[in-house]
Amino acid sequence: MSALIGAGRAAILISMLALLGHASAAAPIASSIGEDPVVLAAGDIAQCPGLGAALTAHLLAGLTGIVLAVGDLAYERGSLDEFDHCYEPTWGAYKARTFPVPGNHEYETPNAAGYFAYWGDRAGPVGKGYYSVDLGTWHLIALNSNLESTAALEQENWLRNDLAASPARCVLAFWHHTVFSSGYNGQIPATLPLYRVLYEGGASVLITGHDHHYERFQPLAPNGIVDETHGIRIFVVGTGGAKRYPALFPQPASEVRSWGTWGILKIVLHPASYHWEFIPAERSHFSDAGDGRCVERETGAASKTPRSGEAFERP
Repeated sequence: MSALIGAGRAAILISMLALLGHASAAAPIASSIGEDPVVLAAGDIAQCPGLGAALTAHLLAGLTGIVLAVGDLAYERGSLDEFDHCYEPTWGAYKARTFPVPGNHEYETPNAAGYFAYWGDRAGPVGKGYYSVDLGTWHLIALNSNLESTAALEQENWLRNDLAASPARCVLAFWHHTVFSSGYNGQIPATLPLYRVLYEGGASVLITGHDHHYERFQPLAPNGIVDETHGIRIFVVGTGGAKRYPALFPQPASEVRSWGTWGILKIVLHPASYHWEFIPAERSHFSDAGDGRCVERETGAASKTPRSGEAFERP
C-alpha cells in the first residue's frame, strides 16, 4: 500500500508494502530533498466528551510531519465505535500520516479488536501491533507494550533482529507504557526487557505516554543510571487530550515536567542529531526545547555485550 500525502511544502511518500512483522520489512518514507523529517507525538488522546483532543488536533493541522499516536487513543475501551466517534473527528483527520501503537485502554476491548479494525495495515500485523519504518536517515520502531508471556518474548526477538538488520545511524522507538516517569504509573518493570534491547541496539530516543503529563529525562541505561554516551532519552507525552493529572513523584533523572497543558512533542530528525520542542495546545507559559546527538550505535548489528551501568534482572 502506498499513499502520496501533501503536507505543507513537503510531499511524503509512504510505502507500507510489507508490515509483516519481520525486520527486513521496514517501510521507507522519503522526505523532500533538503528538508529533515519531523515527527509529532502524543498519547492519551480522544476522551468523549472533552475538548483536549480537538485542541491538539488543531495543532497538527498547522504542523508538517509524521504523527506518532502513542496509545490510549480512544477512551474508555478503545472500541471501534469510540474510534469512529471520538478519535476520527479529531486526530482522524491525520490518519493517513499517522503511525499508531496501542495503549492499555485499547485492550479494554478484547484483543484490541477496535484498534486493529480502525487502523488496518497501519497498525502492523493484527494481534501483534509492532512494526518499523525508515524516515529519512532514521529508523522508527513502533512497539506494543501490552504484550505478555510468549507474545512479549516474540516481540523482543523481533526487535533484536530488526535493530540488527537496520543500517540507520539513529533510532527512535515509541510505545505506550512508561519506563520511567514521575507520574502515578511511575516505572513499569514489564517494559524493561524491551528497553534493554533498545539500549543494547543503540537507540537514541524513546517516546511513551500512559501518565498524563509531559516529561523529559536525561539519557538513561535500563537501571535508571544516567548514561550520556549510550543512554536513551525518554519523553513522556501523555498530553494528547485526555484528562490531565499531576506528576507528583519526581525521579532523579527527570529534567523537565509539566502537567498544566495538553500539547504535542515535535522532533526534527537531523542525520546525526535531533531537536525537540513541546508545543502547548493552550495559552501557556510552559515550553521545552533542546538538542541531542544520536547514540554511536554499531550500525547494522545490535551490541551483544551489555554496556557499563546496565546490570539488569528481567522481572
